[in-house]
Amino acid sequence: MRENIVSGVLAAALVSGIGIFASCTQEITLADMLIGKWMVAELDGVPAPTNLKTVVTFESATKAYGSMADCYSDSWNDQTTADVQISGNKVTMTARESDAVTHNLELTVSTITEKDLHLLSDWSILINGEPVYHEAYRERWVRVDKDFRKDIVGTWEGRRTSEQSDYDDDEVHRWKYNADGTYEYYNKVGDSWVPGGDILNEYFVDGVLLCTRWRPGLGGDELREWWEIDIQDGKMKWTALRMNDEGGTYTASFEMTRVLL
Repeated sequence: MRENIVSGVLAAALVSGIGIFASCTQEITLADMLIGKWMVAELDGVPAPTNLKTVVTFESATKAYGSMADCYSDSWNDQTTADVQISGNKVTMTARESDAVTHNLELTVSTITEKDLHLLSDWSILINGEPVYHEAYRERWVRVDKDFRKDIVGTWEGRRTSEQSDYDDDEVHRWKYNADGTYEYYNKVGDSWVPGGDILNEYFVDGVLLCTRWRPGLGGDELREWWEIDIQDGKMKWTALRMNDEGGTYTASFEMTRVLL
């Protein structure tokens, strides 16, 4: 249901807990302001690690889709469709990851502008109707105006540009991103590029969020990485806010160049 939040003269109003600037020529609803793509930026007032970020795209007042590959819940959702209900400043999203797994997201919006969104988020995962995972945060989301899903397709090579990063040996590597959501990873041996040998290589991009997963060919657990990316003029840059073992954070970065084969 589309709720009327504010109308009339350009002003800041508080209706159902939401502060919105409105033009004098049209009524603005919360649903109107939500339309578009958003990404989690802060959790409880601090920058969110990249491996905890979610991208949510509102297509209408009743439909949205979300992308996330959360490092704790084992979820892998590439633009999973969600049903949306809006009542006052409450936004309820329900999405099915599979026949058995359902995500419920309850959002209580406090402020929204063209660029960012402040809210309380209550997220739970149910398997066959039984809750198995729950998190609640004060969150800030930012609007995302770029989408690199198509731009990443192709072959790239490059190396780490930060002092540290997970799963990296500081050598030049090559990635070939396919349109079907798989990728191929290569090591350079002499003058030749040799496949990495993993038995699982999958990725997705939603907006600026790149999520990857792989499983080493010699066995072991599935591994994952999350990045925020930017692609311009044949260059791709990755950045990610990571947590270290001591509970602090650091920023990892890569830079690569498109290879024309």
